[in-house]
Amino acid sequence: MSGTDPEEIQRNWATMMNEMNEAVAESFEQNMEAQAAFMESWMGAFEGSVPDEATIEDGVEGYGRAYEVWMEAAEQMQSRITDAARGEDVDPSEFRDIWLQSANEAYSEVMGTTAFAAGTGEMVGDLMELQQEVDDMSQDTLESLGFATRDDVDEVAERLLELERSQHEISKKLDRLLED
Repeated sequence: MSGTDPEEIQRNWATMMNEMNEAVAESFEQNMEAQAAFMESWMGAFEGSVPDEATIEDGVEGYGRAYEVWMEAAEQMQSRITDAARGEDVDPSEFRDIWLQSANEAYSEVMGTTAFAAGTGEMVGDLMELQQEVDDMSQDTLESLGFATRDDVDEVAERLLELERSQHEISKKLDRLLED
């Protein structure tokens, strides 16, 4: 009758909810710690990494070329506005096209620099580390809540494959015995 006792059900419910609340609080704390660690490492990457002179020069030149592209676009806009003010029929889509083309060219100038590549590579590395930390934290949270983790599923899959191989070998041996 212990399964239907309302007081026992209430105690079991309270215990389960308490354990879940503790697991969620622990997960939240781990999440905050991981975020803080990521921010510290991200800031440290910028503080500790001083690119070489050629990379800095390439980056500055790339930004300079992008600036020139924007200035040329501004001149084109000014010219077309002047033409429109003089009565020439100027299609409004020309203005959009000038800025879209200029944006593509300017971004290409910046993204083609070694400085951009170095910064992007560093950021991708940091993001991969953060992803691993989040994955580890997720696994810890699942484990603390009593759910199967990725490791548990991998172990079950490995055992299932072993059982299938073994069953296949036994079937082959049984077939040979029956044939003899």
